[in-house]
Amino acid sequence: MRITVSALIVFIIFIQLTACKPSPEQKAVEILEKAISAHGGQEAWDRLEVLKFRKWTRLLKEDGTIESETDQKMEFRLKPYLEGTITWGSDSVTHISSFNGSKMNYTMNGNSIQNPDFLKSKKSDFDAAFYVIAQPWKLLRDEGATLAYEGQKTLLSGQLAEVVQVNYGPDQDTWWYYFDPVSFVMLGNEVQLKDHRSLLENDIMEKVDPFLFYGERTSYRIDSSGKKQFIRAEYRYSDFEIKFENK
Repeated sequence: MRITVSALIVFIIFIQLTACKPSPEQKAVEILEKAISAHGGQEAWDRLEVLKFRKWTRLLKEDGTIESETDQKMEFRLKPYLEGTITWGSDSVTHISSFNGSKMNYTMNGNSIQNPDFLKSKKSDFDAAFYVIAQPWKLLRDEGATLAYEGQKTLLSGQLAEVVQVNYGPDQDTWWYYFDPVSFVMLGNEVQLKDHRSLLENDIMEKVDPFLFYGERTSYRIDSSGKKQFIRAEYRYSDFEIKFENK
C-alpha cells in the first residue's frame, strides 16, 4: 500500500500530539499543583507546625429540622509527626479527643474511655477532620490514592470547574474535587459513600496568610443524577491560628 507524503505528515503530527498529551493522572497532578499554589503554596504548608481553628457544625434532617450542633476547637500539630486534640461541649459534658501520634485517647468530663472499638471510631473521626482541612495539599501525598483528571464540568451553581477524581481503592469512598479553571481555588467536592452521595460547596473561603482555608461550607445529599435532595450539614470555620517551625 502506497502512503502519500501528506498522509505521512498528518500521521507524524498525530503521533506527536498524542505523545505530548498528558495522561489523566499527570493532568490531575498539574491541577492540584496549581490549586496548592492558589491556597498558599507547598513550601508554606511544609513549614507549618501547628494549625488551630474552631469548627461549628449543624446537621439537619431531611425535613429541615436540626439533628445536632457542635462547636469544636481543633488543634493539629504537624511536626515532627501528626498529632492533635479536638475539644467540645455537649449537654454540660466536656469531650476531649486526642491523638499523640501513636495512641488515641478520649475523655468525657475527665473520665477516660477505653473501649477499643469506640477509640477506633474516634481515630477515624480525627483522621477525617484533618483530611478535610488539609486539602488540597494532602491530595498529592495520600498513599493509595489514584488521581485522574475528568475534564471540565458545570456545577449546579452554574460555575465551570476542573474536575479531579480521587479513588482510594475497592470498598473505599470515591471523591471528586472541583477547582476554578482560572484561579484554581477549590470550589467544593463530591463524594460517593457506600450508602449515599454528597456534594459539598465552599460558600466562603477564609484568608489566613499565607493560606486560604474554608470559611463556610454547605453539604447536600444528592441523588445518583447529581440533583440536590436536601441540605445535610452546614459548617463554619473561624479563629484560625497558625505557627511555623523555626529553622
